[in-house]
Amino acid sequence: MKDGLALHGQRHRQTVTLAQYIKRRNGVPAGSSGSLRNMLHRSLGAGTFAGFWQYWNPVFGYYLGRYVDSPLRRVLPRAPALVVTFILCGALHDLVTMAVRGSVAFLFTPWFFLLGVGVVLGRSVRMDFSSRPWVARAGINLSYILACLVVTLIARRFFSIP
Repeated sequence: MKDGLALHGQRHRQTVTLAQYIKRRNGVPAGSSGSLRNMLHRSLGAGTFAGFWQYWNPVFGYYLGRYVDSPLRRVLPRAPALVVTFILCGALHDLVTMAVRGSVAFLFTPWFFLLGVGVVLGRSVRMDFSSRPWVARAGINLSYILACLVVTLIARRFFSIP
């Protein structure tokens, strides 16, 4: 399994429960002591950008994989399905933000688009930094996320997007 979203994408595989998915991702059952620590350690220390998302927020990843990515992969190739999944995830985050703010705001949709493109590009060039120390991997993953955020903020300002 290259990423968390692929877990449900193939018909010949048995669908796992949310509890099984979380335990597989975090190494401990949901709500267990150390669950958050494991998620952060595994995601930040992942050797690829796709690996980061495999471990990040397993609850959200489970539902995105099951109800967004898997159906999309029935009609789209893997890479576009993954990018659309990231876009829809960002749109959900934006909808929550708009509901809380009471005004239009688009930050997460373009940011998550860039994150998804980064995952696809990282896979296509077989980018793998798993041989580096954990601190270096965490720095690379955080830099990638922050770089995508900065590009998004600059683009929003340039295009006058709320």
